Amino acid sequence: METITKTNRRDFLKLGLTATGGLVLGFHWSNTSASNLEVFNGAALPAGEINFNSFLSISPDDVITIFSPNPELGQNIKTSFPMIVAEELDADWKKVKVVQAALDTKKFERQLTGGSGAIPHSWERLRKAGATARHMLIEAAAKRWNTSSGSLTASNGYVIHSDGRKLTYGELATEASAIPVPTEVKLKDKKDFKLIGQAIPNVDNLEMITGKPLYGLDFYREGMLHAMIQRPASFGMKIKSVDAEAAKAMPGIVDVVTFKNNVAVVGKSTWEVNKARKVLKVEYEKEGNIESTSDHDRLFKELLDKPEATVRRKDGDVEAAFKSAATVIKREYQCPFLSHAPMEPMNFFAHVRADGVELVGPSQTPDRARMATATLLGVAPEKITLELTRLGGGFGRRLQADYALEAAELSSIIKAPVKVTWTREDDMMGGSYRPAVRYRFEAALDAKGNLIGYKLRGVGINAGNSTREDNFPSGAVENLLIDSIDHQSPITTGAWRAPITNFLAFAEQAFLDEVAVAAKKDPVQFRLDLLDKAKQSPAGAIKYDIDRMKGVINLAAEKSGWGKKKNLAQGFSVYFSHRSYVAQVAEVEMVKSKPVLKKIYAAADCGIVVNMSGAKQQVMGGIVDGLGHALYSQVTFKDGAAEQRNFNNYRLIRFNEIPEVEVHFVDNGIDPTGLGEPALPPTGGAVANAIFKATGKRVYNQPFTLQEEMKGVKLGEKM
Repeated sequence: METITKTNRRDFLKLGLTATGGLVLGFHWSNTSASNLEVFNGAALPAGEINFNSFLSISPDDVITIFSPNPELGQNIKTSFPMIVAEELDADWKKVKVVQAALDTKKFERQLTGGSGAIPHSWERLRKAGATARHMLIEAAAKRWNTSSGSLTASNGYVIHSDGRKLTYGELATEASAIPVPTEVKLKDKKDFKLIGQAIPNVDNLEMITGKPLYGLDFYREGMLHAMIQRPASFGMKIKSVDAEAAKAMPGIVDVVTFKNNVAVVGKSTWEVNKARKVLKVEYEKEGNIESTSDHDRLFKELLDKPEATVRRKDGDVEAAFKSAATVIKREYQCPFLSHAPMEPMNFFAHVRADGVELVGPSQTPDRARMATATLLGVAPEKITLELTRLGGGFGRRLQADYALEAAELSSIIKAPVKVTWTREDDMMGGSYRPAVRYRFEAALDAKGNLIGYKLRGVGINAGNSTREDNFPSGAVENLLIDSIDHQSPITTGAWRAPITNFLAFAEQAFLDEVAVAAKKDPVQFRLDLLDKAKQSPAGAIKYDIDRMKGVINLAAEKSGWGKKKNLAQGFSVYFSHRSYVAQVAEVEMVKSKPVLKKIYAAADCGIVVNMSGAKQQVMGGIVDGLGHALYSQVTFKDGAAEQRNFNNYRLIRFNEIPEVEVHFVDNGIDPTGLGEPALPPTGGAVANAIFKATGKRVYNQPFTLQEEMKGVKLGEKM
């Protein structure tokens, strides 16, 4: 039995009655004093501001309401968070009502979605929330029955006496509110979990399939105006002049407003403002560099050969290792800019009033949007409310606050509530793209095929550090050099699902496969040998867990029957990112002289799986996302403007191109370590290595299907 004691317990439990009676639980992480509560008109209220982390209520009619504070964009957090609370509460899941919480940093911590960090951050505190409530309900029942709490148990929404008597949580809620806050609370043994680890349907499933208003695009407020914004088509341009007369004369148009580098058309419907925007006459002039993809290709070549770079890691004597090498392998890999391309384009509602600001919309970082709005408008943050809608995808794009700021600034100018909506073309041409990057890898092998030297240089467009210098194979090679160079461009870039590793993993794993072949070693065993070397005689600090990485490698090899299948080419890849480990085996079959991707096996170690349904969807979704972008997607630029503007020429994977995916999890019982991103990075490498095994051709650049080696090949399309 795990125990949270007074010495390591940081939470403050707020207990009270709702207006109709009941139990209300909130959690503060810096104060354990129960004297901070006072009773007013039958309700327990904090005497001063209380910071909350989690919130749970139980009503006398036996409804358990759990507020889910983090943004939901498809990662299943709105279901998984309440499951953790309900598990320790021993609640009847059928009686749990889940509500998306508004932004409230006085009640919740880390109210954002990004970096696969929500569950790892909140795991313990959510368990405490349920366990504390369960403890108090049991104590309330013991008091009513005048018996020892040791003779009572909790199960499925009931407190049960050893003689068979039982009371619902709702029946005990009011009495439980008067029970003193425990100074320590016992958590369940993980082996006793009943809800965690099960496949639980998404709590929004019914609303989604019946078209209920969940998303930002669904939001409507009586009397609000609609707006679309004309932004420069080319990065590095600014407004020179605006002729809005024709637009203003269009039906339903209320105003045309120029602010910063934007021209907003405001009207009564999105249809009317979209039509009016098309007749705007905006002239632009050069403000900075105007870059094209051809410029970036030239820059990449120059930077890869540049003598100076930022050294990220250097172990041993790299120069000597390469001079003594029997074999040197040198390869380059390049990835393009990518659009986030969420199915729901950017949108946000804002109403700037004299007494405060109201914001409503889809954001991965709602507090960032609120604080940026406060700075922009000179308004105190506490005067700004932000209501979260469900997000129709994000993948890192909605970490930014630009589209929320547009709505807030426009509302402040026109003195009216307004909803700003982007079109698909706006999204693709004015988005925050995945940075384009090129890598150069070099490996030195001795006469026995041992890896004795390793070099990696990453050069990127607005990528910052385009390497992960403490990831595998760092620590496994005595002589190693990793450096990087960055070019600053006016093209806006930002985090894209599994930042940096989304492409670095492909390049690294494809290169290691080629090195293994040159060393005449099995690619899986080659990696295992390197990991053993890192464990026995580590060449410097590492951030990855060797045993966890070996665990997913062995599981993927076992489940896929690695090396034992005839007429199928198998490719392997493994990667550590965002605290978790995923290994994949891709299987390619030659059909009519073309490689067809038949199946991908995935083995994941993300610690305890909270919701098996959601976890499998995360792994499968990450694989499909990684596969589609590796095969088909890219954004290129001509004179500062994106050439791909909609899905007609920004290619995404199609249903008939998705192979079978089989997912397995390592059951090691450790606390959850995140899963939203780790399954994406290994996919490109597994597929590229399978392509080589099937065709003898290596692919070095993405998207694969546009490379010379793959011309005429429709990889993945079912024959």
